[in-house]
Amino acid sequence: MINDSSRKRKFRYRSMGVIALLTAAAVLASACAAPGSKGAATVSLAPKAVKTEAVKKQKISNPIEQVADVAAGTTLDVVSKANGEVLSVVKKRGEYVEKGEVLFVIDNKDALSAQRKSQLALKSAQESLQQARDNKVNNRKDLADNVARSQTALTNAQQDYNKTRNDFDAGTVVQHQVDQMKQALDNAQMNLDAAQSKLSAFDNSDSISSAQTQAESASLSLEDATRSLENYEVKAPGSGVLTDFNVVVGQTVSAAAGKVGQVQQIDPIKIKTELTETNYQLVKGKQELVFYNPDTPDKKGTAKISYLAPIMSTATKTYTLELEVPNSDHGLQPGNRFMVQLTTETEEQVVSIPTLSVIREESDTFVFVEQGDQYVKRKVKLGRISGEFQEVIDGVKDGEKLVISGQNTLKDGQKVESASASPAATTTPAAK
Repeated sequence: MINDSSRKRKFRYRSMGVIALLTAAAVLASACAAPGSKGAATVSLAPKAVKTEAVKKQKISNPIEQVADVAAGTTLDVVSKANGEVLSVVKKRGEYVEKGEVLFVIDNKDALSAQRKSQLALKSAQESLQQARDNKVNNRKDLADNVARSQTALTNAQQDYNKTRNDFDAGTVVQHQVDQMKQALDNAQMNLDAAQSKLSAFDNSDSISSAQTQAESASLSLEDATRSLENYEVKAPGSGVLTDFNVVVGQTVSAAAGKVGQVQQIDPIKIKTELTETNYQLVKGKQELVFYNPDTPDKKGTAKISYLAPIMSTATKTYTLELEVPNSDHGLQPGNRFMVQLTTETEEQVVSIPTLSVIREESDTFVFVEQGDQYVKRKVKLGRISGEFQEVIDGVKDGEKLVISGQNTLKDGQKVESASASPAATTTPAAK
């Protein structure tokens, strides 16, 4: 049975081949027998006419976009600089706080006591300083008076000595009396020198420096004690949203414990993303980019580029991009995701040519351009494709006349007139 079936299929295939052959012969015979023919049929082959069109810019794609994260502009830690029990909590986690607002209050009894002690110590030091100043004035006055008295005594001794010498010359006194007056004059001079030396030494000394140092030290201690009192009211280090804040009344806090919360500044706020090498080149050199919320794509904004990493991260192989966005109404919140346009609508308007106008020779691509009275063959570098058009990166410019039809019949440098002439139809004899 198998052999019979096989023979039937072979017979059917041979029959179909014969029918096809007979049909072809009939068509050929009909062509040969057409009226006016001399026994030979001709087939007309007419090449396409050369057509040109001005190169122009067209939208090749929508702007290139990338997902980005909304983050706080700056994050500041809330820390306690004092130790003690929390008496009251003024703000809650998630609230918006202004810089300097009190977040919570710590018991400050010990700090108040330290401040009072510093006040008393300063008062005592100031009194000691004043007493030292008064003593200095009085002691100098005594020394100056002693110098004045010694000067008077010297003057009197000088006068007595002069009178005694005159009397000696007159013969009324003896040499012994002259010697006594001379001794008294020398003693008076010595007393004056000693008094002047004590006054000079006193003026060159600083008898109140120690008391003054103690007073200044006490003043600084009081300033420290007063300033430390401010630490018992823990305030917001900046304006923003209070996060990671879990302080409760009765809790004991200390300066050594580290941060007890954070303030995320959201005006301005940042939009951050990581760029590949290709996308980095699209952004490099720009000052601002367009961004929008994917939930409301019609509402777009423009933001300044606050940071673009100059070198690639070795860990992620990407470049960090940060945009700074004013956010006075606090409409943007950290944690959201936005879209950032790396290119603009204008940048996507590029020089494009019809894909069918391109001549491909192995790995190279060419087009013909009408230049003066010639058709010139140009090598082109092509980019993205959109429908029937393809982006031209290099090779032709906007406004040039591009050959869009008949380019395969042209030769480099061929005259425009010869290509524009109507080409004659060529004939080939049909098979008999």
